Amino acid sequence: MRELLVPVCRTLPWRALGAGAAVGLLFAGTARLFPEGFDPWLALNTLRAAALCFALGLAFVLDDPARHTTATVPTRRPVRQALRLVPVVPLAALWWTAAVLLVPADLRPPLGATTLEAGAAFALALAGAAATVRHGEEPEPGVAVGAGLLVVAVPAVLLLPDRWDLFVATDAPTWPEAHERWAVLLIAALTTWLLCAREPTGRIQPNRPAGGG
Repeated sequence: MRELLVPVCRTLPWRALGAGAAVGLLFAGTARLFPEGFDPWLALNTLRAAALCFALGLAFVLDDPARHTTATVPTRRPVRQALRLVPVVPLAALWWTAAVLLVPADLRPPLGATTLEAGAAFALALAGAAATVRHGEEPEPGVAVGAGLLVVAVPAVLLLPDRWDLFVATDAPTWPEAHERWAVLLIAALTTWLLCAREPTGRIQPNRPAGGG
């Protein structure tokens, strides 16, 4: 695995990850760039937008132009996908720390709850990528997964009924219940990723001579 890690790092979509991270930090820092008129509700939503931007970058993590070649190597798919996440997870943690610190302390939302929201968004991007890889033949599904994440996120903000609302204000009475739903969403996304990362069954077996010869 140590020998595989360096070649895998070279094939990661660093441009997409960097673009998502940079745009996300711009969103997170708007409260410092334009302090007039900012309130905790607006700061919370800019942090949510920042997490969505980074999640869009994560949608490209499983892009592999050589996918149909590497599918035949002895290293199994769960290991190959896990290796692609090894350098990304600590970078995501550092990025999220920087994004939170960019929000002024007097406007900063509760750290645990917003981290749960960001983690669920990141896990949804990875689950979407893993599901697309498992059930499709596209070697670079990042564009489709990122578009799907946007298509789901925007209506979720506008159309979810109050009893299922995820994007609530910190002073709303439904804040704890909303984050129970975020926790369920995170667990579901991680479970989907684990299931889709498995090696597919039903592979073609090599021909065997008839008659047991």
